[in-house]
Amino acid sequence: MKPFNSICFLIYIALPSLSLLLFIPTISSCSSKDKKGFSEIQWAQQVEETKTQDLYAPHYKDREFFVPWIEIADKNFLDVLGWKLFSKTDYTNQEKEFLPLVIPDTAKRLQQTKGDFILWIGHNTFLIRIGDVYWLTDPIFSKRALLPARRTSPALNLREFNNIVNDVNIVISHNHYDHLDRPSMKQLPQHSTVFVPKGLKESVLDMNKNNVHEMDWWEEFEIGNDSKLICLPAQRWSLRISQGRNRSLWASYLLVTPSMTLYFGGDSGYFKGFREIGKKYPGIDYAFMATTAYHPRWFMHSQHMNIKEAVKGFEDLGARYFIPTQWGTFHLGSEPAGFPGIDLSRHIQKNLLDPSRFKIMDIGEILPIGSPIK
Repeated sequence: MKPFNSICFLIYIALPSLSLLLFIPTISSCSSKDKKGFSEIQWAQQVEETKTQDLYAPHYKDREFFVPWIEIADKNFLDVLGWKLFSKTDYTNQEKEFLPLVIPDTAKRLQQTKGDFILWIGHNTFLIRIGDVYWLTDPIFSKRALLPARRTSPALNLREFNNIVNDVNIVISHNHYDHLDRPSMKQLPQHSTVFVPKGLKESVLDMNKNNVHEMDWWEEFEIGNDSKLICLPAQRWSLRISQGRNRSLWASYLLVTPSMTLYFGGDSGYFKGFREIGKKYPGIDYAFMATTAYHPRWFMHSQHMNIKEAVKGFEDLGARYFIPTQWGTFHLGSEPAGFPGIDLSRHIQKNLLDPSRFKIMDIGEILPIGSPIK
């Protein structure tokens, strides 16, 4: 599976900042790229035809990691340009303008918060406290994810964060710039414990960190106090300009503690792994599910879930609560940055789902978490 090469990746992240007129004469044939005959029904059938045992299959060969359970069509230069320049989707003004609130005075409120909580800092960056242990997911405090600029500010800046949190466990899902931000990592405490997928240890050691644990899918790490972190599969790919395509793994994680179990979905397309994880590890309390960059579907379907798929993955997991992630900060897909929040609310209402199970947070919101509801 080779979703992108390095040139395509640069186009993927850079085109919003470039003059489109420079490209139109050479790629007018891309205008039909959003008419590739993609079918949601066929895609769902393709997923169902995958074999559960392949979730445990070898996934490294010829110095590259890969998804062993499904064949994903390559994306090439023209695919990327075809999406960026010619895949058009209409959105209302409300959909274009909507963003999550950024609640002020987060640092002050955080210092006054007692007990366990989940704080949304922005994008896929969450601060979780369980007992006296802090966890931080995919930290990005920077103004840009390499090139795309934030539409909303982080709930905390790094100075505020470091004044409040000294010891923290950091969980990295994969090496894309909106999930592994070098400037943020370098400024977080050097002694932080960092958990990364296979192939990322050396890169993170070079980010002013000296306690990095590299994990493979289905591997468990005992943290102490009857708690453990489990590295789990995801349907994704990896690339950094300095590292090369698929030279490091991508992952989701399960944090199991005596009082609470949390699933961090990272970034993933929909796959049978959610079903298997739910069966293998029942009793998940909170599922952090990616809801971003799912338009256009012909381009994004294998690597990003739409709202319907994210909710299905949540149901497959058997989790109690759904927390949408990665929306409202960066404009990464064709849909506006805040659109997934509206899309999820509509899906809940249309399908008569229990809204209390869906925690659509604002940035800076501190969600208290207590004993799991039986």
